[in-house]
Amino acid sequence: MEPLLGVLALVTLLSPSLACPSPCSCSTKKNGRLLAECAYRELRDVPRGLSPNVTILTLSANRLGRLGRSSLAEVPELQSLWLGYNHISFVEPGTFAALPHLKNLDLSHNRLAEFPWQDLRNLSALQILKLSNNRLGALPGGALAGLRELRSLWLNDNELTTLARGTFEALPALAQLQLFHNPFNCSCKLFWLKEWAHSTSVVLSRAGSTLCAAPARLRGRAVTELPGSLCVAPSAQLTYLSSPAKAGPRDGLTLSLHCSVAGSPPPEIRWQIRTAAGRVDIHGPTVARDGGTKASGQQRFLAFKNGTMAIPDFGKEDEGTYTCVAVNDVGTRDVSVSVALSGSELPAEELPRDDPQAIPGGHSCAKGDQPDPSAMGEKLLIVYHVPREVRSAAGKREFRLGILLVVLGMLL
Repeated sequence: MEPLLGVLALVTLLSPSLACPSPCSCSTKKNGRLLAECAYRELRDVPRGLSPNVTILTLSANRLGRLGRSSLAEVPELQSLWLGYNHISFVEPGTFAALPHLKNLDLSHNRLAEFPWQDLRNLSALQILKLSNNRLGALPGGALAGLRELRSLWLNDNELTTLARGTFEALPALAQLQLFHNPFNCSCKLFWLKEWAHSTSVVLSRAGSTLCAAPARLRGRAVTELPGSLCVAPSAQLTYLSSPAKAGPRDGLTLSLHCSVAGSPPPEIRWQIRTAAGRVDIHGPTVARDGGTKASGQQRFLAFKNGTMAIPDFGKEDEGTYTCVAVNDVGTRDVSVSVALSGSELPAEELPRDDPQAIPGGHSCAKGDQPDPSAMGEKLLIVYHVPREVRSAAGKREFRLGILLVVLGMLL
């Protein structure tokens, strides 16, 4: 009986569940989790020979400089990984992706300028992520998506200058966030963070130390206290003018749509045109200052710098929906009109100006929001065709077109 017990004892000692590299000390916690304590050992690499049953691995305060994909391959059951206070400057993509049970990851006080954010897609159980006191200069948009259990995020003491809108909105369990001591550029691209901080239940630790480093006029000011007057979402209103073409191969009209916008910073104007032939997107003017067109495929639609869109010899193929989109760093606003061509000889009535705050007639949203189709409410504009034989009776409308072209020339 005694020899059998001796064999069993030897098997137990050699069991992988208790395997422990010589630089570490291993023990089983009361909850059954296996701890490998390897901190303060002057280690330059993750020790080999760890048990695959290790759930807690402490490697803090060593001399680790990099982590390769195979560094943690022996411990796929890890739930807590402590790597703070090392010299880590590189983590190979895929290093953490093979640790689906990971709940706590500490990489604070290292030298990381980049991080394999894509690895986080596999860490749906992650609850604590510490990346503070590194050299991170960017946090890609969507990098934290999928971390639905994340409760605590430490990004303080890095080199972050901005954050993509909605960075933290995909974290329903987030309770604590640390962003202080980053050189934030408080342009309107970051204005969303102020609004989010005031509306969320997340505790923004040391918010008074989360300061602007730029621009100079805001240096030293808390990000959460940015003046609201500096950043204003766009407003837009759409009017139109139709006039007979003075000359051309057909009896068409010139339709001019004018989009007036306001906001801070000044919004960029874009056009979206949907006709039976398809969709055309125009970003910026297509008419140069000398009157020439900039894009060979867009002469049909003449977009001017002052927000006017002109369609010479407007015909049935030009029927569709014309949308003006005003965009700045705070958000977007769009206003649309559906245009159809009629055969009547009567002149068209002017479309009334849109109230930029009214719905229907326009739609505003912050960047990243999806438009609400029920709020779009496009207006229908009928452009009347004027036959050649009655053009002589349209002198006043021709005069209006001439005035329009003069105004456009002055504003270019």
